[in-house]
Amino acid sequence: MGWEDTGPCAPLRQQAAIGRGGLSSGGITLAALLFAPTDLTETELLLQGEVRAFLANELPRGTFAPGLGMAAPRDRAFSAKLAQRGWIGMALPTHYGGHDRSAVDRFVVSEELLRWGAPVGHHWVADRQSGPMINRFGTDEQKRRFLPAICRGELSFAIGMSEPDAGSDLAAVRTRATRVDGGWVVNGTKVWTSAAHESDWFVVLCRTGDASEDRHAGLSQLIVDLRSNGLTISPIPFLSGRRDFNEVALEDVFVPDQLVLGEIGGGWGQNTSELAHERGGPERWLSTYLLLEELLRSRSQLFGAERAEVMLGDAVARWWAMRRLSLSVARMIDSGEAPAVQSALVKEMGTRFEQDVLGCVLELIELEPVRDGESMFERLLFEAVLSAPSFTIRGGTNEILRSVASKGLSAL
Repeated sequence: MGWEDTGPCAPLRQQAAIGRGGLSSGGITLAALLFAPTDLTETELLLQGEVRAFLANELPRGTFAPGLGMAAPRDRAFSAKLAQRGWIGMALPTHYGGHDRSAVDRFVVSEELLRWGAPVGHHWVADRQSGPMINRFGTDEQKRRFLPAICRGELSFAIGMSEPDAGSDLAAVRTRATRVDGGWVVNGTKVWTSAAHESDWFVVLCRTGDASEDRHAGLSQLIVDLRSNGLTISPIPFLSGRRDFNEVALEDVFVPDQLVLGEIGGGWGQNTSELAHERGGPERWLSTYLLLEELLRSRSQLFGAERAEVMLGDAVARWWAMRRLSLSVARMIDSGEAPAVQSALVKEMGTRFEQDVLGCVLELIELEPVRDGESMFERLLFEAVLSAPSFTIRGGTNEILRSVASKGLSAL
């Protein structure tokens, strides 16, 4: 007799069924409409094997404490080793220290690093979005100043978007930059600024124009030194005791004209382009991968029961679906597109998937998560339980992402 389809695993199975149906809505196959089918080429598979061999040799299982996805620890020495192999700044131009490789190549490397739980925190934001943004919109002087150091794994960046009253709704940003001789004076507050206390710079979205009916107008981006006079970083403690999030207060912080990124007033369009890099990658559906892998490794006896086998099968099916969609986004970036709608869909579905995997794991086991568990699985479970609520918030709440997707689809 079969079992009733209820409990924490039910959303995962329901999403998997939707995925198998092609994300159908009103007779239109959205996946076919928005995402071109794709897979890794032979050359890309060779790169995948190279990264796997490197990780097995450099970070053997049991010799380090793995992290969950992009919330992994920071390790400058490890970032430098990746840079020496050409795996940071992969898609940036060679004359600025990059390697003229594709966004898909970076996807391959990032997927393996995240899957392994490698300590990618130091270079993550700079490599994922700050470097590509500076390369696309920055001046030659900015490119010479920042890109080589990013590609060497030296510089780290944070994200200066969210504010107390402007989280996912970035059009509500109030931080203001006022024109002065030789530059701009910035006043305002940014929140949820991950790793600001450990980073060198952050790109600040702020208002430089007068108020108008178009809330997207008058926004600009500035590259701000996190050690500037007038800048105060205050921790926002996490439930686990970790200090990842911060509030960054800017009081009369001077930013020279040379650090304006792109065009004054062009911030909204630039920021939208940046979000395509931030929302569509493997970090949006791999946060609980290692937890499930460790469950399989340490408690394989659970997977003789029907409930466990069905859960695992649905998780794997959904994982492959998310991977294909995310890979398609990387192909679009390589073709010069800015797939904001597709990235929003990937993040919305991917982060719900991450949470549902955790729900299924908790349904299968009888274990109270504790901070200092005896096994790797117990420690990962504790971290996942505390951090999972943030999956559907960081980088844009699901409600906002659905709105982005809806508006994008209505324009088709």
